[in-house]
Amino acid sequence: MIDLPVVPANQPQRKPDWLRVRLPVGKEYAHVRGLVDEHKLHTICESGNCPNMGECWGAGTATFMILGNICTRSCSFCAVATGRPLAVDTDEPNRVANSVKLMQVKHCVITSVDRDDIKDGGSIIWAETINSIRRESPDTTLETLLPDFRGIWDNLDRVLETRPEVVSHNLETVRRLTREVRIQAKYDRSLEALKRTSATGLRTKSGIMLGLGEKEADVLEAMDDLLEAGVHILTLGQYLQPTRNHHPVIDWIHPDQFAIYKEWGLKKGFRYVESGPLVRSSYHAEKHLFEM
Repeated sequence: MIDLPVVPANQPQRKPDWLRVRLPVGKEYAHVRGLVDEHKLHTICESGNCPNMGECWGAGTATFMILGNICTRSCSFCAVATGRPLAVDTDEPNRVANSVKLMQVKHCVITSVDRDDIKDGGSIIWAETINSIRRESPDTTLETLLPDFRGIWDNLDRVLETRPEVVSHNLETVRRLTREVRIQAKYDRSLEALKRTSATGLRTKSGIMLGLGEKEADVLEAMDDLLEAGVHILTLGQYLQPTRNHHPVIDWIHPDQFAIYKEWGLKKGFRYVESGPLVRSSYHAEKHLFEM
């Protein structure tokens, strides 16, 4: 008898060759890297080990996460810690604005954890952060990757009133998998948030992770739902499992399939589609500032 190797059931799947990441290079990246280190600035690009950090920093784009690093939700795909968040830091808007100014960010993306523990859902800090950045860096354009604020639309409106150049809220997955992947979220609530955003005349954006077990028909349905909600920009990327305790990768989506999805999305009517294995919400965000 020949002993065959036993592969543990919880051993991570080997990533395909097309998921190789380019090392960060370039003068712009080196400049931003130096500022981040010198001033101990915080970006989600770095803490999230984003594969596109070098490319985005080189283009003058950076993403900041506000309202702490503990989320009140426990989505099965997300590596952010879940639990009881700390008290809101009222000085955070000033510190983020100072970071944007020091880094000379041309296009700033802001995201946050979900703060279901507070009445305003964090929307006051959201609005103050945007206004602080505008005061300190008036030439910097802004994209906000917003939560759904539990469907309390006054909180969403508070942020939309600041008129960021792009407003994003990620659908994250298809309708059929939402309960499994986003246990405390609702597919139709996310669509309503996007519909309300688009109705204000703002550029509206959403993203979906692939490889969670969705089928082509699921993705096409999600595209149609997003277009009906008025979404202009769509991002599609490969889901990567953060730890063994998170949702497993069901499929590795080939770059050719991402290219097909991009073609279908553009034909359906999206103004801009970013589709590829390494695409993340803020990938090429500076290019999404098309004329409405």
